[in-house]
Amino acid sequence: MFSPSPEEHCAPSKDPVKYGELVVLGYNGSLPNGDRGRRKSRFALYRRTKANGVKPSTVHILNTPQASKAVNCKGQHSISYTLSRNQTVVVEYSHDKDTDMFQIGRSTESPIDFVVTDTVSGSQEGEETPITQSTISRFACRVVCERNPPFTARIYAAGFDSSKNIFLGEKAAKWKNPDGHMDGLTTNGVLVMHPRGGFTEESKPGVWREISVCGDVYTLRETRSAQTRGKLVENESNVLQDGSLVDLCGATLLWRTADGLFHTPTQKHLEALRQEINAARPQCPVGLNTLAFPSMQRSRALSSLEDKQPWVYLACGHVHGYHNWGHRSEQEPNALRECPMCRAVGPYVPLWLGCEPAFYVDVGAPTHAFVPCGHVCSEKSAKYWAEIPLPHGTHAFHAACPFCATQLNLTQGCSKLIFQGPVD
Repeated sequence: MFSPSPEEHCAPSKDPVKYGELVVLGYNGSLPNGDRGRRKSRFALYRRTKANGVKPSTVHILNTPQASKAVNCKGQHSISYTLSRNQTVVVEYSHDKDTDMFQIGRSTESPIDFVVTDTVSGSQEGEETPITQSTISRFACRVVCERNPPFTARIYAAGFDSSKNIFLGEKAAKWKNPDGHMDGLTTNGVLVMHPRGGFTEESKPGVWREISVCGDVYTLRETRSAQTRGKLVENESNVLQDGSLVDLCGATLLWRTADGLFHTPTQKHLEALRQEINAARPQCPVGLNTLAFPSMQRSRALSSLEDKQPWVYLACGHVHGYHNWGHRSEQEPNALRECPMCRAVGPYVPLWLGCEPAFYVDVGAPTHAFVPCGHVCSEKSAKYWAEIPLPHGTHAFHAACPFCATQLNLTQGCSKLIFQGPVD
């Protein structure tokens, strides 16, 4: 089983219970400049030494801003729903000894356990591209895990801020449910997709839904921040399953359960597969020089290309060493190249191994590359991700490489690699 470094401020010292992990799509095992503190590409959720969950208790209907301020200053968690300038409903939350709460968002303030920033698609250089205006909420969502078996994890939109408050202003979508309890949506929403059949070789994409502040499930709004909510989906829940995807409008997280992670390949397994490919001494069919996949460390960093680096003609899958002929376009040297083996014309890119084990649906050999980025993983993993529509912008969806977030080719999401063995 993959064992990450112990998480600060949520892992007790002796044999902690692990609820699961959240892994950010678009990173190949770590952030470009390395994982630091609460900002990292994956976050493990462990049972806390002391429960910090909360549950709804008293409801106050207040008619003056001063009264609402007085309730919020009591030091308890609360959610404020501003209905008009003169009326606010404040729902107080009390301590829940049976649950642990973990908060995710862009803010670096102390209530946030896992700091997430916008994922830049295909950012392969070591530098992180600065985002001028983030669409991820500062207090985006919270995951609440039951402290006792089966350790069910549930997701809710919005997180409590430093004053233990969630504030839904006049313009936020909010409503009173038939049973009388208030609920609402955050500005850009928290979307969730549960794959059909879990996270396995046989899994198929599920339907994207929106999760409310109180954890109910709704169909998507017309656009991401529309004022009108979708329809309530009564037969679906906010319980996270192995392989559930959580989209925060700027970053997408994959939820892996502890049991699911137990069945994924480990870093050692991926390294053994890399060495196995290299031990077969694949050759460039033209230059006849031996090719070798770079180490996992170099693949993660996508640092400078190596002499023995395998390159591929994505249209046909023939693997070569780098060479400088067959150009069909002078403007973009590698966008259109003719394969010397079969004359197929298409992109010509270096191959990099996918190093994040959580993205693999099986433990198969790395035989397929995503088109057009060239990240390599098992056939079933490549085909799984090529079918998953990920939210993009305010209302678009497209499949993307999980290792770098590059949008996949619409007609050919992945390509089977054709290696030539040594001729001797």
